[in-house]
Amino acid sequence: MSTFDDRETAFESKFAHDADMQFRAEARRNKLLGMWAAELMGKSGDDIAAYAMEVVNSDFEEAGIEDVVRKVMADLGTKSSADQVRAKMAELLVVAKSQLMNEF
Repeated sequence: MSTFDDRETAFESKFAHDADMQFRAEARRNKLLGMWAAELMGKSGDDIAAYAMEVVNSDFEEAGIEDVVRKVMADLGTKSSADQVRAKMAELLVVAKSQLMNEF
């Protein structure tokens, strides 16, 4: 293999790794968001984990975060605003990335 081929393979591997890590971070963020929203709704125990998985699964409806925002807003009602949910998502993405980095 030439040096060019080695570099190409390395870039492809890095791209795949970065995409995988971004997917994991977003899924973790959504789980954390679901746990936060579940607590606002007064859920406890296994209900928190179940609701968090509902939020994670809601992200597969369309690209972007709006499907998750709509899901959480529909469930929270007047307990939070869409802007607060988006801000919480931004905050939790940092937490999720940190958690993932500490696992590797």
